[in-house]
Amino acid sequence: MMKSLKILTAGESHGQGLTGIISGIPAGIKLDLYKINLDLARRQQGTGRGGRMKIEKDSAEIISGVRFGTTLGSPIAVLIKNRDWDNWKEDMAVWGNSTGKSVTIPRPGHADLAGSVKYNHKDLRNVLERASARETAVRVALGSIAKQLIEYFGIKIVSHVTSIGNVKSGGSFISLCTDDREKTNEEIIEIFERAEKSPVRCASSEKSEEMTDFINRTKELKDTAGGIFEIAALNVPAGLGSYSTWDERLDSLLSAAISSIPGIKGVEIGAGFNAAELPGSQCHDPILIRENRIERSSNNAGGIEGGVSNGQPVIIRAAMKPIPTLTSPIDSVDLETMKPAPAHRERSDICAVPAASIVGEAMTALAIADVFLRRFGGDSIELMDRSFKSTNKI
Repeated sequence: MMKSLKILTAGESHGQGLTGIISGIPAGIKLDLYKINLDLARRQQGTGRGGRMKIEKDSAEIISGVRFGTTLGSPIAVLIKNRDWDNWKEDMAVWGNSTGKSVTIPRPGHADLAGSVKYNHKDLRNVLERASARETAVRVALGSIAKQLIEYFGIKIVSHVTSIGNVKSGGSFISLCTDDREKTNEEIIEIFERAEKSPVRCASSEKSEEMTDFINRTKELKDTAGGIFEIAALNVPAGLGSYSTWDERLDSLLSAAISSIPGIKGVEIGAGFNAAELPGSQCHDPILIRENRIERSSNNAGGIEGGVSNGQPVIIRAAMKPIPTLTSPIDSVDLETMKPAPAHRERSDICAVPAASIVGEAMTALAIADVFLRRFGGDSIELMDRSFKSTNKI
Protein backbone atom coordinates (compact mmCIF):
# COMPACT_ATOMS: atom_id res chain seq x y z
CA MET A 1 0.00 0.00 0.00
CA MET A 2 1.26 3.48 -0.87
CA LYS A 3 2.58 5.36 2.15
CA SER A 4 1.27 8.87 2.72
CA LEU A 5 1.15 11.51 5.41
CA LYS A 6 -2.03 12.30 7.33
CA ILE A 7 -2.55 15.03 9.89
CA LEU A 8 -5.43 16.00 12.13
CA THR A 9 -5.64 18.91 14.56
CA ALA A 10 -8.14 19.78 17.28
CA GLY A 11 -8.58 22.50 19.86
CA GLU A 12 -10.01 25.97 20.38
CA SER A 13 -8.17 29.27 20.73
CA HIS A 14 -9.05 29.67 24.43
CA GLY A 15 -9.63 25.99 25.20
CA GLN A 16 -7.40 23.76 27.29
CA GLY A 17 -4.93 23.33 24.47
CA LEU A 18 -4.26 22.28 20.90
CA THR A 19 -3.68 18.71 19.84
CA GLY A 20 -2.39 17.24 16.62
CA ILE A 21 -1.80 13.78 15.20
CA ILE A 22 0.54 12.97 12.33
CA SER A 23 0.62 9.48 10.87
CA GLY A 24 2.87 8.06 8.17
CA ILE A 25 6.18 9.12 9.72
CA PRO A 26 8.48 6.08 9.40
CA ALA A 27 10.19 4.39 12.31
CA GLY A 28 13.77 5.17 13.22
CA ILE A 29 13.96 8.97 12.95
CA LYS A 30 15.76 10.69 15.81
CA LEU A 31 13.47 13.62 16.60
CA ASP A 32 14.82 16.85 18.08
CA LEU A 33 12.27 18.47 20.41
CA TYR A 34 14.37 21.63 20.49
CA LYS A 35 13.78 22.14 16.75
CA ILE A 36 10.02 21.75 17.20
CA ASN A 37 9.93 24.28 20.02
CA LEU A 38 12.22 26.63 18.10
CA ASP A 39 9.73 26.71 15.21
CA LEU A 40 6.92 27.35 17.70
CA ALA A 41 8.90 30.28 19.12
CA ARG A 42 9.58 31.63 15.61
CA ARG A 43 5.83 31.62 14.92
CA GLN A 44 5.20 33.75 18.02
CA GLN A 45 7.71 36.45 17.14
CA GLY A 46 7.46 39.49 14.91
CA THR A 47 6.48 43.15 15.04
CA GLY A 48 2.72 43.49 15.04
CA ARG A 49 1.83 40.51 17.22
CA GLY A 50 -0.85 41.09 19.85
CA GLY A 51 -1.09 40.70 23.61
CA ARG A 52 -1.78 36.97 23.43
CA MET A 53 1.88 36.36 22.61
CA LYS A 54 2.82 37.82 25.99
CA ILE A 55 0.78 35.07 27.65
CA GLU A 56 1.47 32.01 25.51
CA LYS A 57 4.97 30.54 25.43
CA ASP A 58 4.25 27.60 23.21
CA SER A 59 6.02 24.32 23.77
CA ALA A 60 5.16 20.89 22.42
CA GLU A 61 4.58 17.72 24.41
CA ILE A 62 4.84 14.53 22.38
CA ILE A 63 2.57 11.99 24.01
CA SER A 64 2.74 9.05 21.62
CA GLY A 65 4.60 7.61 18.64
CA VAL A 66 8.09 8.35 20.01
CA ARG A 67 10.22 6.35 22.46
CA PHE A 68 13.58 7.52 23.77
CA GLY A 69 13.57 10.25 21.11
CA THR A 70 13.06 7.90 18.16
CA THR A 71 9.92 7.54 16.06
CA LEU A 72 8.13 4.19 16.29
CA GLY A 73 6.28 4.30 12.96
CA SER A 74 2.96 4.71 14.77
CA PRO A 75 0.92 7.96 14.84
CA ILE A 76 2.63 10.79 16.69
CA ALA A 77 0.39 12.86 18.96
CA VAL A 78 1.38 16.38 20.00
CA LEU A 79 -0.12 18.57 22.72
CA ILE A 80 0.34 22.33 23.13
CA LYS A 81 -1.32 23.64 26.28
CA ASN A 82 -2.96 27.08 26.30
CA ARG A 83 -1.70 29.10 29.23
CA ASP A 84 -4.66 31.46 28.84
CA TRP A 85 -7.02 28.58 29.67
CA ASP A 86 -7.05 29.64 33.33
CA ASN A 87 -8.83 32.86 32.32
CA TRP A 88 -11.38 31.04 30.14
CA LYS A 89 -12.30 27.96 32.20
CA GLU A 90 -15.90 29.10 32.68
CA ASP A 91 -16.57 30.55 29.22
CA MET A 92 -14.98 27.59 27.40
CA ALA A 93 -16.00 24.77 29.73
CA VAL A 94 -16.62 21.41 28.05
CA TRP A 95 -19.55 20.64 30.39
CA GLY A 96 -22.21 22.72 32.13
CA ASN A 97 -24.04 25.82 30.93
CA SER A 98 -22.75 29.01 29.35
CA THR A 99 -21.84 31.73 31.85
CA GLY A 100 -20.66 34.39 29.42
CA LYS A 101 -22.40 36.76 27.04
CA SER A 102 -22.94 35.36 23.56
CA VAL A 103 -21.08 36.93 20.63
CA THR A 104 -23.70 37.96 18.07
CA ILE A 105 -21.94 40.58 15.92
CA PRO A 106 -19.73 39.08 13.17
CA ARG A 107 -16.46 40.59 12.00
CA PRO A 108 -16.28 41.27 8.25
CA GLY A 109 -13.46 39.19 6.78
CA HIS A 110 -13.63 36.51 9.46
CA ALA A 111 -15.42 33.15 9.49
CA ASP A 112 -17.95 34.42 12.05
CA LEU A 113 -20.99 34.94 9.80
CA ALA A 114 -20.43 32.17 7.25
CA GLY A 115 -19.53 29.70 10.02
CA SER A 116 -22.70 30.50 11.97
CA VAL A 117 -24.78 29.77 8.88
CA LYS A 118 -22.95 26.49 8.19
CA TYR A 119 -23.22 25.04 11.70
CA ASN A 120 -26.36 26.93 12.84
CA HIS A 121 -24.53 28.55 15.77
CA LYS A 122 -26.26 31.41 17.56
CA ASP A 123 -23.19 32.24 19.64
CA LEU A 124 -20.37 33.22 17.25
CA ARG A 125 -17.77 32.20 19.83
CA ASN A 126 -18.50 28.63 18.73
CA VAL A 127 -17.11 29.65 15.33
CA LEU A 128 -14.33 32.08 16.12
CA GLU A 129 -12.62 29.86 18.69
CA ARG A 130 -11.83 27.18 16.10
CA ALA A 131 -11.47 29.52 13.10
CA SER A 132 -8.79 31.45 15.00
CA ALA A 133 -5.25 31.33 13.61
CA ARG A 134 -4.21 30.06 17.04
CA GLU A 135 -4.81 26.59 15.56
CA THR A 136 -1.75 27.04 13.34
CA ALA A 137 0.53 26.59 16.37
CA VAL A 138 -0.04 22.83 16.36
CA ARG A 139 0.35 22.75 12.57
CA VAL A 140 3.79 24.29 13.03
CA ALA A 141 4.67 21.53 15.50
CA LEU A 142 3.52 18.80 13.09
CA GLY A 143 5.27 20.57 10.22
CA SER A 144 8.48 20.63 12.22
CA ILE A 145 8.28 16.85 12.53
CA ALA A 146 7.79 16.62 8.75
CA LYS A 147 10.80 18.92 8.30
CA GLN A 148 12.96 16.51 10.27
CA LEU A 149 11.85 13.65 8.02
CA ILE A 150 12.75 15.41 4.76
CA GLU A 151 15.89 17.01 6.23
CA TYR A 152 17.22 13.44 6.55
CA PHE A 153 17.24 13.43 2.74
CA GLY A 154 18.81 16.89 2.40
CA ILE A 155 15.64 18.93 1.79
CA LYS A 156 15.64 22.31 3.51
CA ILE A 157 12.69 24.72 3.72
CA VAL A 158 13.20 28.45 4.27
CA SER A 159 11.12 31.61 4.02
CA HIS A 160 11.23 35.39 4.18
CA VAL A 161 8.81 38.32 4.04
CA THR A 162 8.87 40.31 0.80
CA SER A 163 6.30 43.00 1.63
CA ILE A 164 4.21 44.49 4.41
CA GLY A 165 1.44 46.73 3.12
CA ASN A 166 2.96 48.82 0.34
CA VAL A 167 6.55 48.43 1.60
CA LYS A 168 8.40 45.95 -0.63
CA SER A 169 11.80 44.41 0.00
CA GLY A 170 12.68 44.18 -3.71
CA GLY A 171 14.32 40.74 -3.34
CA SER A 172 13.01 37.30 -4.21
CA PHE A 173 14.20 33.70 -4.23
CA ILE A 174 13.19 33.33 -7.89
CA SER A 175 15.66 35.99 -9.03
CA LEU A 176 18.55 34.07 -7.45
CA CYS A 177 18.03 30.89 -9.49
CA THR A 178 20.84 30.29 -12.02
CA ASP A 179 22.51 27.30 -13.70
CA ASP A 180 24.78 26.95 -10.64
CA ARG A 181 22.50 25.10 -8.23
CA GLU A 182 24.96 25.14 -5.34
CA LYS A 183 25.39 28.91 -5.59
CA THR A 184 21.64 29.37 -5.88
CA ASN A 185 21.04 27.40 -2.68
CA GLU A 186 23.75 29.34 -0.84
CA GLU A 187 22.26 32.70 -1.82
CA ILE A 188 18.74 31.63 -0.87
CA ILE A 189 19.96 30.43 2.53
CA GLU A 190 21.85 33.71 3.00
CA ILE A 191 18.61 35.67 2.47
CA PHE A 192 16.83 33.37 4.91
CA GLU A 193 19.52 33.81 7.58
CA ARG A 194 19.35 37.60 7.28
CA ALA A 195 15.56 37.46 7.50
CA GLU A 196 15.79 35.41 10.69
CA LYS A 197 17.48 38.38 12.40
CA SER A 198 14.71 40.82 11.40
CA PRO A 199 11.65 41.56 13.57
CA VAL A 200 9.52 41.34 10.40
CA ARG A 201 11.54 38.51 8.74
CA CYS A 202 12.76 40.78 5.94
CA ALA A 203 16.32 40.24 4.65
CA SER A 204 16.91 43.93 3.87
CA SER A 205 17.78 45.88 7.03
CA GLU A 206 16.61 49.13 5.41
CA LYS A 207 13.26 47.70 4.29
CA SER A 208 12.91 45.90 7.61
CA GLU A 209 12.91 49.26 9.37
CA GLU A 210 10.40 50.65 6.87
CA MET A 211 8.11 47.67 7.40
CA THR A 212 8.37 48.03 11.18
CA ASP A 213 7.51 51.74 10.91
CA PHE A 214 4.57 50.89 8.63
CA ILE A 215 3.18 48.42 11.18
CA ASN A 216 3.59 50.91 14.02
CA ARG A 217 1.83 53.64 12.02
CA THR A 218 -0.95 51.20 11.18
CA LYS A 219 -1.37 50.46 14.89
CA GLU A 220 -1.64 54.18 15.65
CA LEU A 221 -4.40 54.42 13.04
CA LYS A 222 -6.20 51.51 14.77
CA ASP A 223 -5.92 49.50 11.58
CA THR A 224 -4.28 46.24 10.46
CA ALA A 225 -1.80 45.26 7.74
CA GLY A 226 -1.22 42.33 5.39
CA GLY A 227 1.70 41.40 3.16
CA ILE A 228 3.49 38.75 1.13
CA PHE A 229 5.97 36.03 2.08
CA GLU A 230 8.03 33.64 -0.01
CA ILE A 231 9.04 30.03 0.68
CA ALA A 232 11.77 27.92 -0.93
CA ALA A 233 12.23 24.18 -0.62
CA LEU A 234 15.83 23.32 -1.55
CA ASN A 235 17.23 19.99 -2.80
CA VAL A 236 13.79 18.63 -3.67
CA PRO A 237 14.41 15.64 -5.96
CA ALA A 238 12.74 15.46 -9.35
CA GLY A 239 9.73 13.20 -9.64
CA LEU A 240 7.60 14.20 -6.64
CA GLY A 241 3.92 14.66 -7.41
CA SER A 242 2.19 13.50 -10.58
CA TYR A 243 0.81 14.75 -13.88
CA SER A 244 -1.53 11.74 -14.08
CA THR A 245 -4.34 12.88 -11.79
CA TRP A 246 -5.34 16.36 -10.70
CA ASP A 247 -5.30 15.65 -6.98
CA GLU A 248 -1.70 14.34 -7.01
CA ARG A 249 -0.15 17.37 -8.73
CA LEU A 250 2.50 18.89 -6.46
CA ASP A 251 1.51 22.47 -7.31
CA SER A 252 -2.10 21.64 -6.47
CA LEU A 253 -1.13 20.08 -3.13
CA LEU A 254 1.11 23.00 -2.20
CA SER A 255 -1.46 25.60 -3.23
CA ALA A 256 -4.11 23.88 -1.11
CA ALA A 257 -1.73 23.60 1.86
CA ILE A 258 -0.76 27.27 1.79
CA SER A 259 -4.32 28.46 1.06
CA SER A 260 -5.47 26.63 4.20
CA ILE A 261 -3.55 29.10 6.39
CA PRO A 262 -6.01 31.66 7.84
CA GLY A 263 -5.83 34.99 6.01
CA ILE A 264 -4.13 33.74 2.84
CA LYS A 265 -5.89 35.08 -0.27
CA GLY A 266 -3.38 34.32 -3.01
CA VAL A 267 -0.73 31.68 -3.82
CA GLU A 268 1.82 31.73 -6.63
CA ILE A 269 4.23 29.02 -7.81
CA GLY A 270 7.42 30.30 -9.42
CA ALA A 271 6.82 33.38 -11.58
CA GLY A 272 3.11 33.09 -10.81
CA PHE A 273 0.96 35.87 -12.24
CA ASN A 274 4.02 37.50 -13.81
CA ALA A 275 4.27 34.49 -16.12
CA ALA A 276 1.06 35.62 -17.81
CA GLU A 277 2.84 38.75 -19.07
CA LEU A 278 5.87 36.96 -20.56
CA PRO A 279 6.18 35.43 -24.03
CA GLY A 280 6.88 31.70 -23.99
CA SER A 281 10.46 32.26 -25.12
CA GLN A 282 11.15 34.19 -21.89
CA CYS A 283 8.87 32.32 -19.52
CA HIS A 284 10.05 28.73 -19.85
CA ASP A 285 13.35 27.69 -18.29
CA PRO A 286 15.97 26.44 -20.80
CA ILE A 287 17.33 22.94 -20.10
CA LEU A 288 21.14 22.94 -19.90
CA ILE A 289 23.86 20.40 -19.27
CA ARG A 290 26.50 21.38 -16.71
CA GLU A 291 29.15 18.93 -15.57
CA ASN A 292 27.01 16.00 -16.75
CA ARG A 293 24.03 17.29 -14.80
CA ILE A 294 20.75 18.78 -16.01
CA GLU A 295 20.47 22.42 -14.97
CA ARG A 296 18.33 25.49 -15.72
CA SER A 297 19.37 29.08 -16.30
CA SER A 298 16.19 30.32 -14.59
CA ASN A 299 13.35 28.96 -12.47
CA ASN A 300 10.13 30.64 -13.57
CA ALA A 301 8.44 27.25 -13.15
CA GLY A 302 9.21 27.38 -9.43
CA GLY A 303 10.63 23.87 -9.47
CA ILE A 304 7.42 22.24 -10.75
CA GLU A 305 6.49 21.28 -14.31
CA GLY A 306 3.28 19.41 -15.14
CA GLY A 307 2.55 18.91 -11.45
CA VAL A 308 5.90 17.16 -10.88
CA SER A 309 9.05 18.50 -9.19
CA ASN A 310 11.88 18.97 -11.71
CA GLY A 311 14.90 19.15 -9.40
CA GLN A 312 14.97 22.96 -9.11
CA PRO A 313 14.15 24.80 -5.87
CA VAL A 314 10.41 24.76 -5.26
CA ILE A 315 9.39 28.38 -4.75
CA ILE A 316 6.03 29.63 -3.49
CA ARG A 317 4.67 33.09 -2.67
CA ALA A 318 1.59 33.79 -0.57
CA ALA A 319 -0.43 36.96 -0.02
CA MET A 320 -2.01 37.52 3.37
CA LYS A 321 -4.87 39.93 3.88
CA PRO A 322 -4.99 42.33 6.87
CA ILE A 323 -6.27 40.89 10.17
CA PRO A 324 -10.10 41.14 10.28
CA THR A 325 -10.26 42.23 13.94
CA LEU A 326 -9.81 46.02 14.13
CA THR A 327 -9.25 48.22 17.17
CA SER A 328 -11.67 50.64 15.55
CA PRO A 329 -14.32 48.17 14.27
CA ILE A 330 -15.99 48.55 10.87
CA ASP A 331 -19.72 48.21 10.20
CA SER A 332 -21.56 44.99 10.89
CA VAL A 333 -24.96 43.73 12.05
CA ASP A 334 -26.07 42.28 15.36
CA LEU A 335 -27.58 38.93 14.36
CA GLU A 336 -29.72 38.87 17.51
CA THR A 337 -31.45 42.20 16.89
CA MET A 338 -30.78 42.46 13.11
CA LYS A 339 -29.73 46.06 13.63
CA PRO A 340 -26.48 47.80 12.53
CA ALA A 341 -23.63 47.57 15.03
CA PRO A 342 -19.82 47.91 15.05
CA ALA A 343 -18.07 44.57 14.51
CA HIS A 344 -17.15 42.41 17.50
CA ARG A 345 -13.67 42.87 18.90
CA GLU A 346 -11.28 40.16 20.06
CA ARG A 347 -7.70 40.51 21.29
CA SER A 348 -5.72 40.28 18.07
CA ASP A 349 -2.61 41.17 16.07
CA ILE A 350 -1.91 44.24 13.96
CA CYS A 351 0.13 42.23 11.46
CA ALA A 352 0.80 38.47 11.39
CA VAL A 353 2.66 38.13 8.08
CA PRO A 354 6.02 37.18 9.69
CA ALA A 355 4.24 34.50 11.75
CA ALA A 356 2.33 33.28 8.69
CA SER A 357 5.62 32.69 6.87
CA ILE A 358 6.59 30.18 9.57
CA VAL A 359 3.23 28.45 9.20
CA GLY A 360 3.91 28.46 5.46
CA GLU A 361 7.17 26.59 6.03
CA ALA A 362 5.28 23.99 8.08
CA MET A 363 2.56 23.47 5.47
CA THR A 364 5.16 23.23 2.69
CA ALA A 365 7.05 20.62 4.72
CA LEU A 366 3.87 18.59 5.26
CA ALA A 367 2.95 18.68 1.56
CA ILE A 368 6.45 17.74 0.39
CA ALA A 369 6.82 15.04 3.04
CA ASP A 370 3.53 13.57 1.82
CA VAL A 371 4.61 13.29 -1.84
CA PHE A 372 8.07 12.14 -0.75
CA LEU A 373 6.48 9.27 1.19
CA ARG A 374 4.31 8.37 -1.79
CA ARG A 375 7.44 8.04 -3.95
CA PHE A 376 10.00 6.62 -1.53
CA GLY A 377 7.84 5.51 1.39
CA GLY A 378 8.76 2.67 3.70
CA ASP A 379 7.89 1.62 7.23
CA SER A 380 11.36 2.55 8.48
CA ILE A 381 13.81 5.30 7.63
CA GLU A 382 16.30 2.63 6.48
CA LEU A 383 13.83 1.33 3.87
CA MET A 384 13.11 4.87 2.69
CA ASP A 385 16.80 5.66 2.44
CA ARG A 386 17.41 2.52 0.38
CA SER A 387 14.56 3.41 -1.99
CA PHE A 388 15.74 7.02 -2.28
CA LYS A 389 19.33 6.06 -3.09
CA SER A 390 18.28 3.53 -5.74
CA THR A 391 16.28 6.09 -7.75
CA ASN A 392 17.75 8.05 -10.68
CA LYS A 393 17.93 11.75 -9.91
CA ILE A 394 18.33 14.93 -11.94
